[in-house]
Amino acid sequence: MIRSLLVVVGLAAVLGGCQYKSLAAPNVSARDAEYMALVPKFETHLTHLPYEITDPTGEAPGTIVVDTKEKFLYFVLPNKKAIRYGVATGEEAYGWTGEAVMQRKAEWPRWTPPAEMVARWPHLKPVAGGMEGGPNNPLGARALYLYQNGRDTLYRIHGTNEPETIGRSASSGCIRMRNIDVIDLYNRAPTGGRVIVR
Repeated sequence: MIRSLLVVVGLAAVLGGCQYKSLAAPNVSARDAEYMALVPKFETHLTHLPYEITDPTGEAPGTIVVDTKEKFLYFVLPNKKAIRYGVATGEEAYGWTGEAVMQRKAEWPRWTPPAEMVARWPHLKPVAGGMEGGPNNPLGARALYLYQNGRDTLYRIHGTNEPETIGRSASSGCIRMRNIDVIDLYNRAPTGGRVIVR
């Protein structure tokens, strides 16, 4: 009882009295459940859990906005609402900002590291030709592919097999999400939607 009360009080302090609504976890397939059970467990900080909030972006419904400094991704809903997810973003040297279109998306996607990444990190040479999707794949459960002017930027919004990085600058420029959160976003975000990375 006391522990539950402390959690509620702590949550209220963290959220600063704003109007936040917790989200139910999305339905997952048997394959999702099997693969996600093999990803290391990590207790996510309350601020990085998904919440429905008053939209802080001012963008049109269906838009994805990533705040790289605060480490949040917003999916804009109708009626001035948004869903806020915690994310990991690019390390300072590899960060990316700009506008794009989410032109395609995939479940448990194959990953092929770009040549520059393999040159920077030689330990990736064994997977330079690609790695099948699954619990050990860095793209995690889902990937949303970002394009500019019809060309692949090579940047993605994707799941992760390193959930402990959420809330940090840890990637090579991509936006990482918890697998359960990227499944939720994948289910909501339409192909062709606008993506703004600030």
